[in-house]
Amino acid sequence: MLLSQILIDAIERFPQKLAVVCGNIRYDYTTFKTRVSKLANALNSFGIKPGDRVAIIHKNCHCFLESYFAAALAGIVIVPINYRLSKKEFTYILNNSDAKVLITHSEFRNKILPILEHTPQLTKVIWTGEFNDTEQSGKHVSYENLIKDNPPLKLPALNIPENSIAQLYYTSGTTGQPKGVVLTHKNNYAHTLGAMKELDLNESDNWLHVSPMFHLADAWAVWTITKAGGTHIIVPEFNPENVLRIMETERVTISNFIPTLLNILINHQGVDKFNYKYLRLIMSGGAPIAHEVVRKVIDIFKCEYTQTYGMTETSPFLTMSILKPHMKKLPLEEQFKYLVTTGRPFSNVQLRVINEKNYDVLRNDKEVGEIIVKGETITPEYWKLPEETSKRIKDGWLYTGDLARLNEEGYLTIVDRKDDMIITGGENVYSIEIENVLYSHPDILESAVVGLPDDIWGEKIIAVTVLKEVRILMKKILLTSVENISPILKYPKELNLLMNCQRLAQTKSPSKN
Repeated sequence: MLLSQILIDAIERFPQKLAVVCGNIRYDYTTFKTRVSKLANALNSFGIKPGDRVAIIHKNCHCFLESYFAAALAGIVIVPINYRLSKKEFTYILNNSDAKVLITHSEFRNKILPILEHTPQLTKVIWTGEFNDTEQSGKHVSYENLIKDNPPLKLPALNIPENSIAQLYYTSGTTGQPKGVVLTHKNNYAHTLGAMKELDLNESDNWLHVSPMFHLADAWAVWTITKAGGTHIIVPEFNPENVLRIMETERVTISNFIPTLLNILINHQGVDKFNYKYLRLIMSGGAPIAHEVVRKVIDIFKCEYTQTYGMTETSPFLTMSILKPHMKKLPLEEQFKYLVTTGRPFSNVQLRVINEKNYDVLRNDKEVGEIIVKGETITPEYWKLPEETSKRIKDGWLYTGDLARLNEEGYLTIVDRKDDMIITGGENVYSIEIENVLYSHPDILESAVVGLPDDIWGEKIIAVTVLKEVRILMKKILLTSVENISPILKYPKELNLLMNCQRLAQTKSPSKN
């Protein structure tokens, strides 16, 4: 179960199949494999051995895709880093991971060069984009020159254990330094097989890499789409007009969007002028999504929709709201009730929702508990953090910190993070439930609900909303408490429900309902 085998199998099955579309670049699988194996050989020539770390700071690009596979072929651990981070965060991650090589784009030169004196373990910086040839003899080398000058790595690749580390993803917590999440070849491969089965992926699929490739919201598709023999359609960054156009011209069949991007797409003025007839499935994940956004996605794109939930620690998927066969016979409104849940457990995953006494919650869509998971896709450890590992992983079960309910069909609905739950007047209030009410109003584009300290109630509920007309005309954020939200909500039904939520939170002996 090595990730290198995925590319080897793809070459045997689909040598002439279009593998990559990135701007004007179009590579078939044979060309793609040649470039990847040359890059892998170049990394070896720098003295990088199996298990060593190579970092990448880059926007979505065919170079990012090639770097993932080159690392896999050479048995190297790749460390994808969010290019939006600060110099301080770059320095910490590069040093904490002991990265010996960095792959990056020349547009980040002003952020990268100043940190090199603080990252002495970096022996090489490989630049894509513009490159000054006079620097090539030293620490700095050109990505394209490496591919041009190096012979391909002989395949098959190194024979390493399937539990060897493949990637090291750094996640930012609310406090402290970023944590490195270890994912093995086996973690990724098991997830790939599960995703292919769940999503019915095959060589006719064209995947749009629009979410960041440094994040597992998209990076899981690097392996899965290649295993299926599909085509990788890559855009460097999110631009709604460009994304919608590419969805039409490149015949995109499937993609995953974080809810914020989906919300922008469906509210884009030009969304109706493109044809999406090849699109069969849109997925969303990475954050909760409002029910009204899901309705609009289905209505505008005329395709199936699946909500997902997962974590970096789980490769990432834990649930999908794919309908069970008998549900597809239900009326559309009944189907929608399940589609907007967080979903039922993903293949290869054991999932429980437990209360404070470690008992499984009832499937009544009311009782709330913490999600814990076990399986081949779960991280074995946090990088250099044995105490954090033992705190979060107990007897093979990963404690996610996410709170959820289960309905009668076993579909989850996440209500909050364990650490983010609002406790006001002695009652637990879940922010997502209030946010869903806010999203039902036609004038609200985005909303977030948080708790702030209060001398009387312990915490008070605060809603931060962005109005559609404010986003378009003024781009101002309206900060208001739930009690004063009536100027925004003109409809009594929504206002009454919000006020009931507030009253429930402030009642000393609230109803269990």
